Amino acid sequence: MLDQAFETLKTYDWGMDPNVLRPITDAIVKSYGDAAARKDLETRLIAVLKSEAPRAAKDAVCRALQTIGTAESVPALAALLPDEKLSHMGRHALERIPAPEAGQALRDALPKVAAKLKVGIISSLGVRGEAASVAPLQTALADSDAAVVSAAARGLGAIGIPDAAKALASAMPDPKTKAAIDGALLECAEDLLAAGKKPEAKAAYGKILAGKPSKHVELAANLGIKASS
Repeated sequence: MLDQAFETLKTYDWGMDPNVLRPITDAIVKSYGDAAARKDLETRLIAVLKSEAPRAAKDAVCRALQTIGTAESVPALAALLPDEKLSHMGRHALERIPAPEAGQALRDALPKVAAKLKVGIISSLGVRGEAASVAPLQTALADSDAAVVSAAARGLGAIGIPDAAKALASAMPDPKTKAAIDGALLECAEDLLAAGKKPEAKAAYGKILAGKPSKHVELAANLGIKASS
């Protein structure tokens, strides 16, 4: 049944009964703890991803690779990132693959894709939370597209390390992006405070207050200043 499911996957499209792919899902569940079985499944899934299979089939492959993908899957997934129809699923799979190559693939794609795809890739970098993403996200803070800037701010806020806070503190927000940058810097400050990095947290709170934030952000930052003093 598994072989038949993989054969069906090659031409699987919207409107077909999703249960035809159930043997693949079941095999993935059963492969937990079996490195050889997972390797075989990953190899077969990658082959479909590299083929001319329909979009629905590739979406199904990306969902599967979120669970069993390794560094071996990264090149095939990275190839989807510039594709407006497939970028979303490709990046979601890369978000969840623990191999560092997955994060690097997202960073490499960032300057090469259209603005509306950048926002999604930036979001995925924030989810991964890697220190190596701070520099490219800081670069994105200077983008001409407000949506990209706001996404980069949120990504840095999610990473929440001292370098991320410094990147946000050095940003030059305009009215369209100020709220996102203030919110992200507040998130960083709270993460730093929770981690016991009081001087770094206090500096971040101070930067927020110096920029005349909204009332609720100002209140949170003042509370943070007291907690970090």
